[in-house]
Amino acid sequence: MTVDAMTRLPLLLSLLFLYLGTANEVNCYEEKRVLSLQTFQWKQQSGAPSCLSRKSRSENGVTILEMKHRDYCSGKIIDWNKKLQKRLILDDFHVQALQSRRKTKASAGVAEVSEAQIPLTSGIALETLNYIVTIELGGRNMPVIVDTGSDLTWVQCQPCKSCYNQKEPLFDSSTSPTYQSVFCNSSACETLHFASWNSGNCGSNQPTCNYVVNYGDGSYTRGELASEHLSLGTAAMNNFLFGCGRNNKGLFGGTSGLMGLGRSDLSVISQSSALFGGVFSYCLPSTDAGASGSLVMGGDSSVFRNSTPISYTKMVPNSQLSNFYFLNLTGISIGGVDVQAPNFGEDGILLDSGTVITRLAPSVYKAVKAEFLKQFSGFPPAPAFSILDTCFNLSGYEEVNIPNIKLQFEGNADLNVDVTGIFYFVKTDASQVCLALASLSYEDEIGIIGNYQQKNQRVIYDTKQSTLGFAGETCGST
Repeated sequence: MTVDAMTRLPLLLSLLFLYLGTANEVNCYEEKRVLSLQTFQWKQQSGAPSCLSRKSRSENGVTILEMKHRDYCSGKIIDWNKKLQKRLILDDFHVQALQSRRKTKASAGVAEVSEAQIPLTSGIALETLNYIVTIELGGRNMPVIVDTGSDLTWVQCQPCKSCYNQKEPLFDSSTSPTYQSVFCNSSACETLHFASWNSGNCGSNQPTCNYVVNYGDGSYTRGELASEHLSLGTAAMNNFLFGCGRNNKGLFGGTSGLMGLGRSDLSVISQSSALFGGVFSYCLPSTDAGASGSLVMGGDSSVFRNSTPISYTKMVPNSQLSNFYFLNLTGISIGGVDVQAPNFGEDGILLDSGTVITRLAPSVYKAVKAEFLKQFSGFPPAPAFSILDTCFNLSGYEEVNIPNIKLQFEGNADLNVDVTGIFYFVKTDASQVCLALASLSYEDEIGIIGNYQQKNQRVIYDTKQSTLGFAGETCGST
């Protein structure tokens, strides 16, 4: 080796080590996936869509119900841009109502919360409740909205004083031999109070147990509590308590009502615990025409089609919203980089099928946004819209590489957000595409994991063991 070569060797080695170090650092940021912008195609369906599903089945002791996106039964959508934008605005109303309910419960005394006009369920703008399944009540098939933030299951009933338009005929209690009214002096009527702060509202000339459900956007359902024969696939339940709605108004689409999957004694999960052990799971489908997922009642994981192992975390109690599902968020990683924020693990975060966009504390969102922009750079910016403030103009691209987003929970459980749950398309031509995360207004508000980030995930709720599980799964009901 020449003297000149020996002189250059330290420099070459230094450059090599610098390269390797830089390469390792680059790899750290290279946890990315390809998003084809052609995936988001909002096409009209041919023919009149049906809300009903006939693909439900039983397997290995569990019941599997086909789950569809609510747009599937909304009829022809003329303006998809308007639809996508309206969904964000209503989602904000929903979250504001949820935060308001928590504050009301925290500040109210026992006497105040027992009033009949206190919302029975979650104070929700129901346009944002996106997923439907078909149940059989009193021998009639009815499509209903699925909501983990509600307890009472209800349908519109005939005769109806005031009903919104639905695609299927109204439930007619007079034609069902298994329909039974619930009376005011019954223990079943008392479940309204224990489930939702709302005691049965009984007038002097009303022997039946009346209910009132008011939602945050002005929607409501009012009627009487009743019992009926319920079938979920091939699994049957007698004396199922539900609301027979005689006066209903709101943004419920073409559905027949709502199915409550909350934690109180009045929910479907509690009432069916003898059949399914208090366990249910779902895989939420996309908005593609004909796309479907599944709601599985029961805990046999052999029917799942998960592509990653199930990881579990514990549910945590929340005294203000005891009927909801909370868990501890301990961290978030962007492209493999752990985000540094002060408030991880301090307060529980709500897992909600009724919220669309995930909401984070301002300090957490700020850190997540900064790291995302660091890794997803060089793309033209686009204006913010509604709750979304990190937006891009991707109309000139067929596909983009986007950083992985991973939500980390207590017990080393992870939710790897599907690639379709990272960006929200405000405009269908991709000229306004936004990071599908939003900031809360204040640090002390409740964080929420929305359904947009739950797409193509198997999410398992075990109410007996008080655990929640996550696994990647490409949704499909067949």
